[in-house]
Amino acid sequence: MLFRSRLGLTQSAVSTQIRRLEEDLGCTLFDRSGKSVALSDEGRQMLDDAARIVGLYESMKGARGQRDTAPLDLGAVSTVQSTLLPQAMQRFRVAHPDTHVNIVPGMSTQLLTQVDARELDIAVLARPRLGIPPELKWVPLIRERFVAVAPPEGPDNLKALLETVPFIRYNRHSTGGQLVDRYLRRHRLWVREGMELDEPAVILQMVSEGLGCAIIPSALVPLRQTPNIKEVPMPGQPLYREIGVLVRQSALKRAPAAALIDAFVAVSHER
Repeated sequence: MLFRSRLGLTQSAVSTQIRRLEEDLGCTLFDRSGKSVALSDEGRQMLDDAARIVGLYESMKGARGQRDTAPLDLGAVSTVQSTLLPQAMQRFRVAHPDTHVNIVPGMSTQLLTQVDARELDIAVLARPRLGIPPELKWVPLIRERFVAVAPPEGPDNLKALLETVPFIRYNRHSTGGQLVDRYLRRHRLWVREGMELDEPAVILQMVSEGLGCAIIPSALVPLRQTPNIKEVPMPGQPLYREIGVLVRQSALKRAPAAALIDAFVAVSHER
């Protein structure tokens, strides 16, 4: 009954395992005399080593149960850093106050490469055009509509606006900038090149200062709060980009990584 209550095994099962252990070690661990069983001399010599092995095993189990405080490397495009990131970090800190998060800025194309190369655990970026590698997972957050913005005195027709007002271009090396460039080509809209930047919020400020017009994603910039601008209708189907989280499948096994993604999802749903 003692073997069954403490080990969940019958006496015969325990005896079988001991015999196999003795065969493997090439020694006799117990002296058997009638119905009594006692440690042999060899068994007593191995007792300290056996206790250390059992202790090491228990400490390994305990280590797996400890809180994961290893650093997280998080990439984020500029618009996410100034909007979703602070609120997501507030939520994340409630459950993981001791996890260090290293935040890496960059354009979506750069961050995708870094996640794929295992230089980043997670990145919040614009969904890449060419699909997601199978070892990565995409979690959608926000669908951003692009808008054309101009100084108040500019023309209300986009074609006339682009022909008369300098165009502040969204960086063509970025995913969003490539979307804008294809939109202009598809609608045969020619622009007066003014300058090229990779931060939509800065582009919006440039327009507000009367330096030109632009086409930018609108959900994560202070469009309504920025003075001296107006929206100009864009012909054709609305232009969108999707902002989401890109993460390696292996990183999802870490509780802090999963919690950080959940925080971004919760914050995006509140917008």
